[in-house]
Amino acid sequence: MAERLLPTPSHTVGPFYGHALPFPDGSRMAPQGHPDAISLHGYVFDGAGTPIPDALLDFWQAAPDGSLTGAPGSMRRDPSTGGFLGRNGVDFTGYGRVPTDADGHYALHTLRPGNAGLPYISVCVFARGLTHHLFTRAYLADGPDPLLDSLPAERRATLVATEGANGSNRTYRFDIRLQGEGETVFLEFQ
Repeated sequence: MAERLLPTPSHTVGPFYGHALPFPDGSRMAPQGHPDAISLHGYVFDGAGTPIPDALLDFWQAAPDGSLTGAPGSMRRDPSTGGFLGRNGVDFTGYGRVPTDADGHYALHTLRPGNAGLPYISVCVFARGLTHHLFTRAYLADGPDPLLDSLPAERRATLVATEGANGSNRTYRFDIRLQGEGETVFLEFQ
């Protein structure tokens, strides 16, 4: 009987972002039960319009007062095991990390950012097939903005999250399309 060999990293297709990089409560930037909490959710789609079940999204934003300092508390470690404990559940940190689920869906719970101008949340996308991560923004409102004003209307719409049912300003949907029709505008930093 032949010895069974286990796959090595070169035998697998990856990277598998959702396996080891998420941390407990990474989707909860706002303390649970905070009265001003909002939710941003959506799907990540590939070029064929198929949801991507193994993408990883990093989010960062200004605090409601406009500050960018954040607070420690996201990456607490267990003193016994050295593993991540997750957030402390009290402080707003300004940073979140969320994997997509088996259906390509993500959900983030945060506070409305206090950016000068239009409120937005910065997003970094990691997904299979991408040799480099991608940057974009999820605007929570449409209006005058230097970046949005520089885009044609149909491209501008890919950066503006839609409000929830009945015009709820507590829930926003922001789908990310990596390529193809309706491709999300991605930002290049130099």
